[in-house]
Amino acid sequence: MPPVIVLALGAMGAAALVKLLAGESRRVNAELDAARRAEEANVPATRVTLRRDPKTGEYRPFDS
Repeated sequence: MPPVIVLALGAMGAAALVKLLAGESRRVNAELDAARRAEEANVPATRVTLRRDPKTGEYRPFDS
């Protein structure tokens, strides 16, 4: 087989592999994003943050 044909077949195989891996990566990321959104839905909307007390310089909880 001439080397040009072998190189062309190798390039086509590499392109197919890249396409397969990209699709798999998108699928896995979609699953992770869905799981992350479901987890964030269970987090309460109000979060306690810390604010610095100007008198003492200490950080204290503050409901936003």
